Amino acid sequence: MKNFFKFITSRMFFISIIFILQLLLTYELYIILADNFFWFYITSLILGLILVVTIINKDTNPAYKIAWIVPIISFPMFGSVIYLFFAQNRFVANIRMSMSTTTSSFHFLMTNHVNTLEEITDEDAYIQSRYLERYASCPVYKNTNSKYYPSGEMFFNDFIEDLKNAKNFIFLEFFIIEEGYMWNTVLDILVEKVKEGVDVRLIYDDFGCISKLPRNYDKFLISKGIKCQVFNPIKLFVMPRHNNRDHRKIIVIDGNIGYTGGVNLADEYINKVERFGHWKDSAVRLYGQAVWSLTVIFLSMWNSISDEFVDFESHLHRLNFDDIIEDPDTGFVQPFSDSPLDADPVGENIYLNIINRAKNYVYITTPYLILSNEMLTALKNAAKGGIDVRILTPHIPDKKTVFMVTRSYYESLIASGVKIYEYTPGFIHAKNFVSDDKFAVVGTINVDFRSLYLHFEDAVWFYDSPVIFDIKRDFLNTIDISQRKTLTEMKKTLWITKVIRSILRVFAPMM
Repeated sequence: MKNFFKFITSRMFFISIIFILQLLLTYELYIILADNFFWFYITSLILGLILVVTIINKDTNPAYKIAWIVPIISFPMFGSVIYLFFAQNRFVANIRMSMSTTTSSFHFLMTNHVNTLEEITDEDAYIQSRYLERYASCPVYKNTNSKYYPSGEMFFNDFIEDLKNAKNFIFLEFFIIEEGYMWNTVLDILVEKVKEGVDVRLIYDDFGCISKLPRNYDKFLISKGIKCQVFNPIKLFVMPRHNNRDHRKIIVIDGNIGYTGGVNLADEYINKVERFGHWKDSAVRLYGQAVWSLTVIFLSMWNSISDEFVDFESHLHRLNFDDIIEDPDTGFVQPFSDSPLDADPVGENIYLNIINRAKNYVYITTPYLILSNEMLTALKNAAKGGIDVRILTPHIPDKKTVFMVTRSYYESLIASGVKIYEYTPGFIHAKNFVSDDKFAVVGTINVDFRSLYLHFEDAVWFYDSPVIFDIKRDFLNTIDISQRKTLTEMKKTLWITKVIRSILRVFAPMM
């Protein structure tokens, strides 16, 4: 009863009611227009044809086009309106202006340093790193120590210690924050740090926190001295802008310590509560020069959504690029960001580069597997060419429809030689790629259309770094307690289940 009362008094319930009312009003409008059904239908059909031609000529993924063309053609009276209402990237169009100045500064500052790229002698590594410098404006660094965390619990322990030792500033950017042990522990430290004069800034995504935090929680944090911005606030009336979310997880402490990965600030991520069995996640800690990129990525977002403009270079002096980190890691570290502000899917291209250039193996960990034709073809071709391709997904899903789509790819992939494992103890939320003992990516980017095309994301690309072996070891240890899916098992799937999966797969880009 307590949970029910909490639900009906939540923002999610209220916004859901408003959404249903909007649908009912739209339906009522169609009923009224039915008196002139013929002309209304002809108008809808013409509009649908115009939209289909427009969609076909857009520079976007073909699967995303098909997902919208099907309802527009099948239901011209409704499909066109739904597309105009939900699919148009109005948020990107509106925010592009406010981000233009910030992005220019971002490009200049991210490339204004020693050219470490030229130190990379491996051709494949050089090409991947150069791509990130050119199209994500994110340089590659040395002189950085990296640490990989195979669980949210291990990440949390070090994170708390680093927070306690902060002297100058703390920047946090998260998709989900939820009141509980994890966040309350962090909040208590942040409040103390504010009292010590530390500059504490927080960005959280409104949709990610809509059922997790009370209304106007940002005002509560501001009253505590924490500078806070809410990304893309949810309005009462449904707008297409709500489709783009800030899915990043970034922590920057004093400009020389940085974290990213899959872990949000909620209790399930450190297994203080159980929602979908054991929660398996990952994160990385950077200490050194590479943290500057995470600092600029955070401030770029802050300056884009805040009335306050924070000078990037005022934080640059916190980390002297000429300093030599004691006992630095060998290899190269390249944090990068991805956004829907351009037509270049940086995250997907980095994943494709790793798959296509693999010589021996590619190991992939992802909570969702919703593949574009390019990604599906790359995985199958790599496996057919003798590359050891393994994919690790959850066994207990958090989203059942997305999980059905994930499993819809299994039979085709396995038939091509890809090995697929499901994490038997529960849900796996880590987003990792590791290949050939040379390359790895750890970050926030799921292998699905939302992460690759609609959301603001971030990750770290590693080349020839010791941390790569830690990521590989974690993957191999995890598949030891996971179940491998077989072609025989897939072929025994009920035909009705296959039909449902096939239908859902058409609309997968919208999930």
